[in-house]
Amino acid sequence: MSQTHFPLDESKLSFSIPKDEKPREKIMKLGQMITDRVPAKLRPLTAEDPEYWGLAGLVTDEMADVALKMKVRKPMTLPQLVKATGKSAEELEPLLYQMSYIGLLEYNWENERREKQYVLPMFVPGSAEFFNMQKHQIDEHPEVTAFFERMTFLPLEHITAMVPPGGAGIGMHVIPVEKAIETENQSVDIEHISHWLKKYDGKYAASPCSCRMSRAKLGEGCGDDPEDWCIGVGDMADYLVETKKGHYVDYDEVLHILKRAEDNGFVHQITNIDGENKIFAICNCNVNICNALRTSQLFNTPNMSRSAYVAKVETENCVACGRCVEYCPAGAVKLGQKLCTKNGPVQYPRKELPDKIKWGPEKWDIDYRDKNRINCYDTGTAPCKTACPAHIAVQGYLKMAAQGRYRDALALIKKENPFPAVCGRVCNRRCEDACTRGTVDQAVAIDAVKKFIAQQDLNAQTRYVPPIVPPSNRGGFDQKIAVIGAGPAGLSCAYYLAEKGYRPTVFEKNEKPGGMLVYGIPSYKLEKDVVAAEVDVLRQMGVEIRCGVEVGRDVTLDELRKQGYQAFYVAIGCQGGRRAGVPGEEAAGVMTAVEFLRNVCADEHLRVQGRAVVIGGGNVAIDVARSSLRCGAQQVEMYCLEQQNAMPASAEEVSEALEEGVLLNCGWGPKEILTDGGKVVGVVFKRCVSVLDEAGRFAPVYNEEETMTVPCENVFLSIGQSIEWGELLQGSRVELAGGGRAKADALTYQTAEPDVFVGGDVYTGPKFAIDAIAAGKEGAVSIHRFVQPNTSLTIGRNRRDFKELNKADVVLESYDTSSRQEAGMDASIDAARSFRDAHKTLTEEQVRKETARCLGCGASVVDPNKCIGCGICTTKCEFDAIRLHRDLPECSKMVRTEDKFKAILPYMIKREIKIRFGKKEP
Repeated sequence: MSQTHFPLDESKLSFSIPKDEKPREKIMKLGQMITDRVPAKLRPLTAEDPEYWGLAGLVTDEMADVALKMKVRKPMTLPQLVKATGKSAEELEPLLYQMSYIGLLEYNWENERREKQYVLPMFVPGSAEFFNMQKHQIDEHPEVTAFFERMTFLPLEHITAMVPPGGAGIGMHVIPVEKAIETENQSVDIEHISHWLKKYDGKYAASPCSCRMSRAKLGEGCGDDPEDWCIGVGDMADYLVETKKGHYVDYDEVLHILKRAEDNGFVHQITNIDGENKIFAICNCNVNICNALRTSQLFNTPNMSRSAYVAKVETENCVACGRCVEYCPAGAVKLGQKLCTKNGPVQYPRKELPDKIKWGPEKWDIDYRDKNRINCYDTGTAPCKTACPAHIAVQGYLKMAAQGRYRDALALIKKENPFPAVCGRVCNRRCEDACTRGTVDQAVAIDAVKKFIAQQDLNAQTRYVPPIVPPSNRGGFDQKIAVIGAGPAGLSCAYYLAEKGYRPTVFEKNEKPGGMLVYGIPSYKLEKDVVAAEVDVLRQMGVEIRCGVEVGRDVTLDELRKQGYQAFYVAIGCQGGRRAGVPGEEAAGVMTAVEFLRNVCADEHLRVQGRAVVIGGGNVAIDVARSSLRCGAQQVEMYCLEQQNAMPASAEEVSEALEEGVLLNCGWGPKEILTDGGKVVGVVFKRCVSVLDEAGRFAPVYNEEETMTVPCENVFLSIGQSIEWGELLQGSRVELAGGGRAKADALTYQTAEPDVFVGGDVYTGPKFAIDAIAAGKEGAVSIHRFVQPNTSLTIGRNRRDFKELNKADVVLESYDTSSRQEAGMDASIDAARSFRDAHKTLTEEQVRKETARCLGCGASVVDPNKCIGCGICTTKCEFDAIRLHRDLPECSKMVRTEDKFKAILPYMIKREIKIRFGKKEP
């Protein structure tokens, strides 16, 4: 691998790096002086070297003259510099200020007289960050961002594998979350953030994060607001304020910033070049952009940054909720299984380390930002989490419910699903289909427990409204975002955007929000007040919902753009019904399922006169049939192509329909609708011989000779749904695929119109509410990244890829043998004919019994070779299942950068001996 190709490819930059044809001699000398890159020390610099072009744009020859009279990291007072340069104080002081302002110099007051001193920092690795701490400077001289990136890569590529624990005075050093180690009596002072805050009591300044700003300019931003994530302490605080790079903050403000960082999953790091008695900054780092964390992650050398601590999972407490996995910056935690296999416990692999083997580019992890987001081991994890499209922490909320922590359980569900009360009533329960317990007797009644938990949302006093956690120290975000369609996908997107700090506007053409939840699902399955209650949560979060507005007709996308909207999430669903393409289907009395259900949801007093035939075999067809009975149909018959065991409708739905009196006829397709005077009088059906071809594609084959005629007055077609785009996409570059679905990137949901994202049924075709909800959350991720300047839509993104454990290879030694609990029915409601929902929720006693049936399949697993000991995982675990342990005390050794080779050389020699003479792995 050539270092010129990674990680900086100049051809992909949005700017050109200026390179002088005739390099300036003084800048070349200065670049060679401040670099610690060995090749640049051993030969003359050229215009191609970052040490040259990184300085040339900002540093004048006069500045270089002064800097060349200094020594790297040796403080000098103004009188000393006057003497060294021959310039007067009146001439020199403004120049020194300008040199400090651009980031060439630092300040120091740590001397006996507390006199201001100027310091020329070593620019390799890292100090180029001072050139990147003012946005206007980055905009005017974007090459400084590439300078910073190169200076945290080139000097380290050949040395990182030789760096001992503690980092040897190079770069920065992870410092754990304070509360993760506050009871650890083995800890030492320098491992506590509070130690450093007390040491520099009253001297703090917050400044922008140079990594966040520079990476964004390079087109790889992370979407965070860069302001105030870096806390300068002591002399650095004064330097930041005087040079207009930051502002003073008090102790409480620092604590708020640190807490906000932990909430967002950012890593605390301290500077590590001055030994154990001095730091000059505490940073709060996002691994997707941090050049300091990159040194260990890219080169696969954790000694460069890790703390003295390693996370360990208390397996008996772990419920595989995945929160630690989602936030681990190093990818050290993945989901695995708790259950033993027939060959014993699963043995999980560990990341290779450079301790005993030769290390080169072939060992690096170039794609570390993406690989750190892998969710589980190849051997798999809990099937319930894997099977759920939203990957809800099922095992986690079952455990919380078992402990009576119902509010915590609701909060945990809403990390992935804003509408648990809705889904507790209408979800198709793929989690239960996959449940390991189902291989023993019956699956855990996951959905029924969720419904019990979510009852809190139906009461304004007990509903859970999540905290707003923007990756910003300045409150929420101002960018205007439009969500078009208030169905489950659109509302989910709005929910997660609001949680991130936006105030999105949802445009809905109907009178009420909810989409098919309101206009397509009958109330006997989902009462409309349930939808309304959970939608109210969004309003409390700051989401504006404008009903009765059809985008494309009442207002266009271009008009919304002129109003300041910067991104659009289009999730209008499949609102139309498909026709069968047979004679007579235009007659009075023929209606699509979508149209009929919309009418019923709007008016439950709607009457169906005479006999009804429903054509179709899915859940929607079942809804139509059962609703027809409730609307007074004399008789309701269903006809579908499939045999009963192959019907798309769930077995439970079919069973309930049959119990209510629906007549089911399988293996028939419509041939003709008979009419008399323009009205339906019957349907001719033909025998369906097969539904799918050999490849499993829908390709029905009929016996045209075998027919039957069914007299009726009503025909409801439930054979598919269509997307009614109207004029929404007029003038847009959005492309359509089969079935009128929008084409979009499979990961980001971005269409050919860059500011238009899609999700839910308009992208996938008709699916279930939980699929749309999952898509909405991913849409929110993409839109947040899109509206934040120069942010990558993909780098470091969680691909949400989960694998199911092998249920045939687990050993169940003991488990609760209780039978599955079933919720009762309200006897005061005629469940077969009323539109009221007669299903009760489980009782608290039933919930205790049911949650005890969970086998606890999954657990998180930590790879200690990858863990950097930041403690972020401990802040996300609500089960006290993951803790930090001080297994690597040597990692707290801090040395001055001038002494780095005193630390590196002994370690390097020991390592070489291990490589040459150590025991080889088989």
